[in-house]
Amino acid sequence: MSAFLRPITYRAACDFIERLHRHHKPPQGHKFSVGLDGGAGLIGVAVIGRPVARGADDGFTAEVTRLCTDGSPNACSALYGAAARAAKAMGYRRIITYTLESETGASLRASGWRRDGSVNGRSWSCPSRPREDKHPTVPKTRWVRDLAAPSSLTTDTEQKGVFA
Repeated sequence: MSAFLRPITYRAACDFIERLHRHHKPPQGHKFSVGLDGGAGLIGVAVIGRPVARGADDGFTAEVTRLCTDGSPNACSALYGAAARAAKAMGYRRIITYTLESETGASLRASGWRRDGSVNGRSWSCPSRPREDKHPTVPKTRWVRDLAAPSSLTTDTEQKGVFA
């Protein structure tokens, strides 16, 4: 049996990430999650939410905040592609994610994403609210996949008229 996509709960995605992710804990929330089932259980999950960077949070951008697999071939590409298709179906215009600069991004390129630039890793700690960093603070690569052609982008007012 070949692998198939399936919806999963936030809790199921977090449990999988807690067990197998190399350098992150589960994210704080999600808009939706997608699972990849190999026939005998989950072999990968993608968690999609609002962009962590508030400058990217325009209401029409989704972010893959975690993607985790058991190492099965092509699982990452299948999940990145599924996340983008689901976000597009929900009306998002763009989807983004970040990888460590040490990661090649082969799965992202294979599923239609493009490199969008580099960003410095940062700490969430500040003097008024000290925190312990539990995530890599190294430079990261931002990836993007445009979900709507620029000519099809509409304003909020135009969008509301679709169902009036």
